Amino acid sequence: MTFDEIIEFRASNRRFDPDTPVPAKVMERALKHATLAPNSSNMQLWEFHWVSTPEVKKALAKACLGQGAATTAKELVVVVARRNLWRKRVQWHRDLIMKDAEKVGLEAKSTQLRLKYYTKLMPFTYANDGLGLLGLVRRMMSFSIGLFRPMYRAKGTAQQKVTVHKSAALASQNLMMSLASQGFHTCPMEGFDEVRVKRLLGLNRGAEVTMVIGVGKGTEKGFWGPRRRVPMEEVLIKH
Repeated sequence: MTFDEIIEFRASNRRFDPDTPVPAKVMERALKHATLAPNSSNMQLWEFHWVSTPEVKKALAKACLGQGAATTAKELVVVVARRNLWRKRVQWHRDLIMKDAEKVGLEAKSTQLRLKYYTKLMPFTYANDGLGLLGLVRRMMSFSIGLFRPMYRAKGTAQQKVTVHKSAALASQNLMMSLASQGFHTCPMEGFDEVRVKRLLGLNRGAEVTMVIGVGKGTEKGFWGPRRRVPMEEVLIKH
């Protein structure tokens, strides 16, 4: 398909064909494409839980409030934001930087900039103390420095959550567009019981479910009418 055709094909479908399986290779390719999505500071604070086991899938569909996009899906993917893995990702970046430094040198400007970014800025951005004091410090510093020059306005946990869920949503779109390009439909769901979903998947308290995506071959009944959008002039503002 052309890109325009993929965009037109990818529309949420809520009733999937029970007789058409989604090949494992299709899912693996789409999940690989999901991991290539752009994300904040390349921290990749996400996980993709591919649910295909019948018993787990049935329980997950129930946790998704029994909606058709979940109960009829041949495969289900739970996209999870993992803000609590930031230390692990910082270490991963540090290891990569030190490996690259073997070629360019530890004192190289690029090495020092990357080290400063991932070992200083990222901890400052993601660290929390449980009382919100670090968030207050970030706000005060951002305000003070921002009086004199443009800067990223670092805040508290709410902003951190928005950041990681943005990245997880970008990855979700990659996943759905990849599946569309391979002839399969999807339906992203926000209607689910997060407590039960996390319990089912064995996720800890720090994990946050962004969405659950149903995958399969869509049916005509699965489309709830034609795709409608508000006029472009209502959402496009040129400056």
